[in-house]
Amino acid sequence: MLFNFLKWKKSKKVKSPKFDFTKPDEIPVVSIQLPIYNEKQVARRLITQICQLNYPKDKLEIQVLDDSTDASAQKNKALVEAFQQKGIDIIYLHRKNRVGFKAGALKEGLAVAKGEFIAIFDADFLPKQDWLYKTVPYFKDEKIGVVQTRWGHLNKDYSLLTKIQAFALDFHFVLEQVGRNFRNHFINFNGTAGIWRKKCILDAGNWQGDTLTEDLDLSYRAQLKNWKFKYLLDVITPAELPVVIHAARSQQFRWNKGAAENFQKNYSYVLKQKDVKWVTKIHAFFHLLNSSLFAVVLALALLSVPILLIKANSAAYHVLFYIIAFFGLSTLVFILVYAFTYRKIEGKKASVWKFAGLFFSFFSIAMGMSVNNTKAVIEGHFGKKSGFVRTPKFNSVENKKIHIKTKRNLSWENGIEFILMVYFAFGIYSAFQLNEFGLLPFHLMLFFGFSFVWYKSVFKMS
Repeated sequence: MLFNFLKWKKSKKVKSPKFDFTKPDEIPVVSIQLPIYNEKQVARRLITQICQLNYPKDKLEIQVLDDSTDASAQKNKALVEAFQQKGIDIIYLHRKNRVGFKAGALKEGLAVAKGEFIAIFDADFLPKQDWLYKTVPYFKDEKIGVVQTRWGHLNKDYSLLTKIQAFALDFHFVLEQVGRNFRNHFINFNGTAGIWRKKCILDAGNWQGDTLTEDLDLSYRAQLKNWKFKYLLDVITPAELPVVIHAARSQQFRWNKGAAENFQKNYSYVLKQKDVKWVTKIHAFFHLLNSSLFAVVLALALLSVPILLIKANSAAYHVLFYIIAFFGLSTLVFILVYAFTYRKIEGKKASVWKFAGLFFSFFSIAMGMSVNNTKAVIEGHFGKKSGFVRTPKFNSVENKKIHIKTKRNLSWENGIEFILMVYFAFGIYSAFQLNEFGLLPFHLMLFFGFSFVWYKSVFKMS
């Protein structure tokens, strides 16, 4: 990915064919879908923002796909009716059930959509007014099925939790998406802040709700049908990051379980596809499998304390440990690729010390989430179904200090996280007792990560 990204930076950018929007007959009809569910804090902000997008009124339709079961439904409907009175082509579609969850809502809206192209925004996104003018023109190339933009972060500096989420997402949206797209490997539509060709959706089999990441699923089915994806690194669509730990946990659970479900659903089709290059198949295989890394991380973490004790007391195994240590170089690669991403995002503001602090925090808390995410991965691979749990949004941009009145649903995962916090404290203690410090940085990060996740989950939440 790093090599691909660096080659992309040095390459002469090929100009893509684009619609000429100075010619009215080249401006296509676009439908914007807004799938929402009990989004009382942000729904009004989203609908208002979308109604202010620059695009010819006679070429734009807005669909509010509202599955809400709370009082926000009536407020959303009233807001839509108010914009209708202003001459905006906006409709309100309310389902009495959540069959297929988000995928079901998108599919139902698609059946009556007027547009040749379908833009999708989740409730916490705020596209800039010229967003359609920066994305729609690329569909001049009839092979393009999707145009995806990069996520921005409205509340990046709200807390340590939001900072590390932004840090992780930036890696995906800079290094991974660019690296894959540049070499024509499979990438994924990110569920929002992108636009589809309606024909592409239908050709790929339409939205399907049998996985928790319907966006990844449809992305792969579309690319297996030889549709191309266009990724726009420099078009940024701002969004709000989860500000409470239970929201981040549920989002991580859904993403990681959905990825595992998609591996089981789609990997065999990828490997059997005759007109896909073998290197693309390798990238796609591990792309689908990437959430399973958390199970490996948790296993390595659990084994690290016994390994520390064995290494200190069994001289016969020292050579083996030196060989194993060689693979620690993978951590240096990990640091390097995140450093490139950080530098790309921050530019002249990039600081070595700030990066070191962010990376330590991110790496630690990611490992601290490994119990939550490993459970998700196992359920995904073994076919255990669960409902689509939306990520709560609190409009932290306007509400600088949020007082959360959410009931804490403590789980057995929290108990395991506490046990592991104590377990890795013992690992740190053992390092000093045995005068064996090779695994000390690893155990310090594990202790910090599990302490942070456990404390935030049980006591503070945000």
